[in-house]
Amino acid sequence: MNVSDVAGLAKTIRAEVGKAIVGQDDAVEKLLIALFSRGHVLLEGPPGTAKTLLAQCFAASLDLDFGRIQFTPDLMPSDILGANLFNFQTSTFTLTRGPIFHELLLADEINRTPPKTQAALLEAMQERAVTIDGERHDLGERFQVIATQNPIEQQGVYPLPEAQLDRFLFKIDIGYPAEEEEIRIVAQHGARFGMPRPGAFEISAVTDAATLRAASAVVEGIKLVDDVVDYVVRLVRQTRMSQDIEAGASPRAAVLLAGAARARAALEGRDYVIPDDVKALARPVLRHRVLLSPTAEIEGRRVDEIVDGLIEQTEAPR
Repeated sequence: MNVSDVAGLAKTIRAEVGKAIVGQDDAVEKLLIALFSRGHVLLEGPPGTAKTLLAQCFAASLDLDFGRIQFTPDLMPSDILGANLFNFQTSTFTLTRGPIFHELLLADEINRTPPKTQAALLEAMQERAVTIDGERHDLGERFQVIATQNPIEQQGVYPLPEAQLDRFLFKIDIGYPAEEEEIRIVAQHGARFGMPRPGAFEISAVTDAATLRAASAVVEGIKLVDDVVDYVVRLVRQTRMSQDIEAGASPRAAVLLAGAARARAALEGRDYVIPDDVKALARPVLRHRVLLSPTAEIEGRRVDEIVDGLIEQTEAPR
């Protein structure tokens, strides 16, 4: 497989997801970048903007083992990870695996469960493994989390801890569609009753795990010259020096940004990263990793606005 094959595969997946999802081209592109760079994604948007349907259709086009967890306030860590249950017939403990044992996991409404349960994902998202009763269980190299949350709800929700937010490659804002797109949505979905399923749109798998593994290997080989590496590091370090930001992005953010830039270059059909790849991904990579200073919050500044300013201030290599 080469770069052209990766770009062609991405185009095929986009077309398959587009059978059900109207618009959201940017979100689909970011999901593809995360897929090829093996990163986790947080989808944030108001209710009814097809966040869950987007994740389901994306998974249906990939032929990956898909699982879903509906996060609720009474969810326990064992409901996610599983537990060792005693078998009276054999007088031994047997592991009953939880829904986290899937290649692609949809964590729906992730901020509706308490921090104790949210913490069950920390090891899985970082190391692609879980530890149950002292025994480590591998989740596989393709393990990926796509989480959703509602930004405007305040009752019955728990903010995600910074350690968990930092494990997400992207935070993608899902906004309301344009008027023309909304007309198409109503025309396409208005005659259906209930929540539509990917099968209703005849979405089928257009790739497999072996092909995705080969595509990821191609992405890892994309050229990243020293000047671009220096640019990524300088941009991330700017978040720690800005007076508008109380806590800046971590070195992990720089590593993930560089990997995502490689994937974007492959989707564009290039075997090398350019500064525009970094600029295009800086906002979704950094927006959930920085904390605004009290002064910036009082002034009503937005994270995206500040990140855009840092991009403009940081000189890019020519």
